[in-house]
Amino acid sequence: MRAQAQAGGQSPVPRAGPVDAAPATVRRLDRYSVVPELAATRTNRRHKGPQMRYDKVIRNGMIVDGTRAARYRGDIGILGGVIAKIGRIAPGQADEEIDATGLIVAPGFIDLHTHYDAQVFWDPHCTLSGWHGITSVAIGNCGFGFAPVKPELRERAMLSMTRVEAIPLASMAAGMPWDWVTFPEFLDSVERTPKAVNILPYVPVGPMLVWVLGLDDAKAGRRPTDAEHAELRRLLHEAMDAGGCGWSAQRMLPDGPASVQRDFDGSPMPTDVMHDDTCRMLASVLRERNAGFMQMLMISGDNARDQAFYEEMASISGRPMIMNVVQAFDHRPDIHRRVLRWLRSCRERGIRVVGQGLTTDAGFAFTFQDWNLFDDSPAWREATTGTLAERIAKLGDPARRAALKTQLPQTATGPIQGIVITGPKLAKHQQWLDHTLALAGQKMGKDPVDVMLDIAVEEGLETEFFAASPNGRIDHLKEIVDDPYVLFGVSDGGAHTKFLTAGRYPTETLCKVVREHQMISLEEAHWRLSALPAMVAGFTGRGVLVEGAPADIIVYDFENLAVLPEEIVHDLPGGEWRRIQRASGYRHVLVNGEVTIRDDQQTQTYSGTLLRHGGRVGRAATAQAAGQAQPA
Repeated sequence: MRAQAQAGGQSPVPRAGPVDAAPATVRRLDRYSVVPELAATRTNRRHKGPQMRYDKVIRNGMIVDGTRAARYRGDIGILGGVIAKIGRIAPGQADEEIDATGLIVAPGFIDLHTHYDAQVFWDPHCTLSGWHGITSVAIGNCGFGFAPVKPELRERAMLSMTRVEAIPLASMAAGMPWDWVTFPEFLDSVERTPKAVNILPYVPVGPMLVWVLGLDDAKAGRRPTDAEHAELRRLLHEAMDAGGCGWSAQRMLPDGPASVQRDFDGSPMPTDVMHDDTCRMLASVLRERNAGFMQMLMISGDNARDQAFYEEMASISGRPMIMNVVQAFDHRPDIHRRVLRWLRSCRERGIRVVGQGLTTDAGFAFTFQDWNLFDDSPAWREATTGTLAERIAKLGDPARRAALKTQLPQTATGPIQGIVITGPKLAKHQQWLDHTLALAGQKMGKDPVDVMLDIAVEEGLETEFFAASPNGRIDHLKEIVDDPYVLFGVSDGGAHTKFLTAGRYPTETLCKVVREHQMISLEEAHWRLSALPAMVAGFTGRGVLVEGAPADIIVYDFENLAVLPEEIVHDLPGGEWRRIQRASGYRHVLVNGEVTIRDDQQTQTYSGTLLRHGGRVGRAATAQAAGQAQPA
């Protein structure tokens, strides 16, 4: 059984007011780490004769710098949130020294697939990610987000996230300040919020569709008029001018085979029914700007058509397209092999489509009080929507059982017969603890679906089940890992909080892929976990340990690194709970040169920053600098 805790270590964090009222640490990092020229100015001020004095020195660590270069022992001097020197640094040159003897020193991990758009407002570390060495995350994935949103549609926007990403409504309502309407105002709010990780914002397409078309027409999939396309274009330009780094969309077509992520009422999300021409127009905006990237999940049931459309988006824009998701299915290895062959062909033809791999085997511990990932089956989707009383009645209805048995879900989990009964509530059901539905069905003389639903209904849908991930085979994982350009993940951080702990994936990668199975070297792993996602998604200067780079650094004990057992913690706003898995072995995590995690514990230091434009100076400043660089 999984351990349960009453408190999860999340201390309430007062929300910062205007920028001038932000904590001193945040103000300093905004001044020095985001703009390298200012960091260099500060460095010059602290230069004393032949020696430089540093804020911190990480001493005598084994440096794996993220570039794929061979590891080496050395010191890292940090000044103004930036790596100022790497090599050998004499003692006594720093205000603080970190002894990294016997430890790995590497760039912080970068997580490209999260849904922390709400959680960042109450959890500065964006956990689980922050506990597992992640120092930068991308928000706004899959076209889902909270800006632009008109005030009268705020509750509806939160409702949309309760099923598609399974974020508790009470937590969003209690934890989000809603001091914005437009996307630029949303970014300002994120910037004011104390953060212990860096945040890079995608521009989600869903809220823009609702803003321009209205909720009903966006949900109906009405094609925008030319004038409405022009307004969508204007909104994307406005969002990217403010710091957005590209756009994202989930396109799981409602009549496709894997429409597993739906709105709170079981209907498609606006991006699921958006038109191809809208995507083409949005891609053309990136081409005009020669900036940004795209993240898209597209499943129509026609693989050739979907792959051609990914390629078209990359070709129109000339920018990277992050394709979700490269996943192995134990019973269908032809699927991931076909995708890997296609991705390789894209690279050979110079088409910038990059696969996001599902490299964690985190399964799903769930009850039918919250479960939504059987939505690819119409019968199951209909039976699991509505109030608790309505769901109990539908799942217990004998007339529905035939359809539930013939329309089995097949996307999110392995075969339903392998689901395990992990949390029966009634004494008479304790005999089935840790039985698969197949085994319990054999003993009872029942179909596995009847076993599951009869127990769940009798227990008010409180019975806990565990569904293993369908990608459990280590040889299939190796085939994905062996492709050097597949991104690692997907964490879905901030989403599915009551039944998924995939935010553990960086620690899981080092422990399982590198240490246990030796599929790749430590040098390759850190390139894949940090430098590659940074390059794909435009995290300027991050993902590697080189002089002049922001000091996002992890110091960890490779031999003793571990993913800890699952817990249930009651640490969400609104009295809600979630499942977590912590890490053990991270001695220090530094974000912009400040220690945010020490010996696996949060330090209450909030040195993260909003990475507008990926961390670059804004567009106007860049243009001004380019003009100044021209010969007279």
